[in-house]
Amino acid sequence: MRGRKALVRFGVAALAVGIVIALAGCSSGATTKGTTGGTAKKLKIALLLPETKTARYETQDRPLFEKKVKALDPNIEILYSNANQDAAQQQSQADAALTNGANVLVLDPVDSASAASIVAKAAAKKVPVISYDRLILKANVDYYVSFDNEKVGVLQGQALLDKLTADGKAGKAVVFINGSPTDNNATLFKKGAHSILDGKVTIGAEYDTPDWSPDQAQTEMDQAITKLGKDGFVGVLAANDGTGGGAIAAMKGAGIDPKTRPVTGQDAELAGIQRILLGDQYMTIYKAIKLEAEATAELAVALAQGKPVPSTMSLTKVNNGTKDVDSILLKPVAVTKDTIKSTVVADGFWKTSDILNTPELKAAGAAVGLQ
Repeated sequence: MRGRKALVRFGVAALAVGIVIALAGCSSGATTKGTTGGTAKKLKIALLLPETKTARYETQDRPLFEKKVKALDPNIEILYSNANQDAAQQQSQADAALTNGANVLVLDPVDSASAASIVAKAAAKKVPVISYDRLILKANVDYYVSFDNEKVGVLQGQALLDKLTADGKAGKAVVFINGSPTDNNATLFKKGAHSILDGKVTIGAEYDTPDWSPDQAQTEMDQAITKLGKDGFVGVLAANDGTGGGAIAAMKGAGIDPKTRPVTGQDAELAGIQRILLGDQYMTIYKAIKLEAEATAELAVALAQGKPVPSTMSLTKVNNGTKDVDSILLKPVAVTKDTIKSTVVADGFWKTSDILNTPELKAAGAAVGLQ
């Protein structure tokens, strides 16, 4: 009997110790997955972005992603790196994230092809990879979150064609300033734009812009002006606002009024929106980066926690040359002077006070009901 009582007392004591340990673990609030030597591991998500020349990555994607992750699980650690358009550096950053115990990689590749090796290394460690904004090609990517990127080019091409047609200039020469040849998105933008403009305009000159560099775009536009002459083209199909800004700078440097040569863009960068208001740039493409970043954060947190894809997410398939990747594709929107208020301002992407920061911009904003 005494032995049984002793056993009962031991069991109660052990249970009490177990409860204390469990409560101590709960009180830390750390989200964990698995153990190493009896110590719980903190969940980690790596966010690997490609460059800083496009303003959106540091001003929009990164802070929006990080904020959403912390809102969903404040104890998840975010391992952030930006490759500054260096594919080799991004490889090293990915290696470091995997060595540091990343549970998920969110990878926006510098080079859509060479990033396949990062996916292979992650797969060897059973770490899922979300291809963010740019599709990683010929790799066993787990998920892809982006926009309908061919549609981006279609919208750019259609906006430029409509403007040229309205001005009686359809059929004349246009300059193409495309994006980086290592970015699969740039290939899709170009494909979409050509699907609209081929046969409707003459391609006077066309360039692929390494690293999406605005400086390189300016040099390319200088070359186009030298080739075609100041009056030898009627518009510019620029793949984003940075390359559009470079093309506009080249035109101004050559004494050409950019208001007379419609220029497209993409990303709804602040400088691009301001140029549109002033008439120097004709249009841009607004991509609701907040939706993209937050959807990716929600998916990454679920994967890190070992949970299924949220039921609210609608998945489609995009083939990357190896598999049909489960994908979330958001809708791009064309923005001109008259729709700035109903798009980027209405969504809170930019505040009116950010845009109208000079007397000239305030006057231009007032003319389209933006005050």
